[in-house]
Amino acid sequence: MKKMITKFAITAAAFTSLLFAGAAASNNNTAHADTKAQFTSVYRVAKTKLGARYVYGSEGSRTFDCSGFTKYIYSHSLGVNLPRTAQQQYHYSKKVSKKHLKKGDLVFIGSSKKSIYHVGMYIGGGKMIDAQNRGVIRESIHAPWWHVVAYGRVA
Repeated sequence: MKKMITKFAITAAAFTSLLFAGAAASNNNTAHADTKAQFTSVYRVAKTKLGARYVYGSEGSRTFDCSGFTKYIYSHSLGVNLPRTAQQQYHYSKKVSKKHLKKGDLVFIGSSKKSIYHVGMYIGGGKMIDAQNRGVIRESIHAPWWHVVAYGRVA
């Protein structure tokens, strides 16, 4: 009888671990699909604002500053209410390394992590979409006038 109970316990444990392993893999795939869908939604809103004028302190819908732009596109696509300033958005976001940077992540620019003065949204290929003195544009995150200090994930 003890052997039978032991075999049953081992079989049940093996089955349970396989069941949870499958669920974890499924959740990981779902998270990846969600990230792609979120980027598509946010980028769709962001593209409609290309060419909009830059006005310091503006949050849209026809003029923006950098953090007003990211606040607007996340609010109007995903319903996420980001804080108002680039520094506050840095604190709000989940930090990610350059190695783990994904489309839709925020790119923070400044002199240090304690002095962030600009934010844009990463769109892939080393580029971001942001609002700056030339208006809402796509540009390289490696432009010589930018000093990227961090990346952050929203939602």
